[in-house]
Amino acid sequence: MVSIRDPLRSLAHDGAPDAVSELYRRHWVGLVRLAVLVVDDRQAAEDAVQETFADLYRHWPLRDNDKALGWLRTTLVNRCRSVLRRRRTARLYTPPHEEPNASAESSAMLGEDRLQVRQALQALPRRMREVLVLRYYLDLPFAEIAETLGISQSSARSTSSRGIAILTEKLKEFR
Repeated sequence: MVSIRDPLRSLAHDGAPDAVSELYRRHWVGLVRLAVLVVDDRQAAEDAVQETFADLYRHWPLRDNDKALGWLRTTLVNRCRSVLRRRRTARLYTPPHEEPNASAESSAMLGEDRLQVRQALQALPRRMREVLVLRYYLDLPFAEIAETLGISQSSARSTSSRGIAILTEKLKEFR
C-alpha cells in the first residue's frame, strides 16, 4: 500500500516536504513578525508568509539550500511590498459617481420640467435662443458668444439678460 507521503515525496525534489516543514516549524513565527512590521496587518502578514512557504516548496531544491532562510526573507519582503502596492492602489481608487435612483414620480416631474423649458426656449426669438443656449448649455463666455454670432459682447450680454427675463415669465405661465 502506498502512503500519502510517498506521492508528495515523488513530486517534491530531494526531500522538500521534510526540509520545508522544518524551516516552517523553526522560522514561521519570526517571518510573521517581520511581515507584520512591514504590512501592519496580522492577517495579511500570515497570508504572505504562507504564500512564501508555498513558493519555497515549489522551487525546492534551491541552488544552495543553506540559503533557504535568506530566500524566504527576501521573497517575503517582496511579497509584502506587493501587498502594500495593492493596498495603496485600492485606497487611491475612486469609484465613478452614480446618481441616486430617482423615484418614478420625480423622473416624471423632471421630464415635465425639461419639456416646459424646451417649449419656452422655442418660443423665444432665434437670436435670443442662440445666446441663451451658447451661454447656459455650452457655458461659453460672452466674448466667445459674440464672436460665434458676429455680435458685440455688450449685445450678447443684454440679449442674454432679456432672454432670461422672458424665459422666466414664460415658465411662470406653465405653472
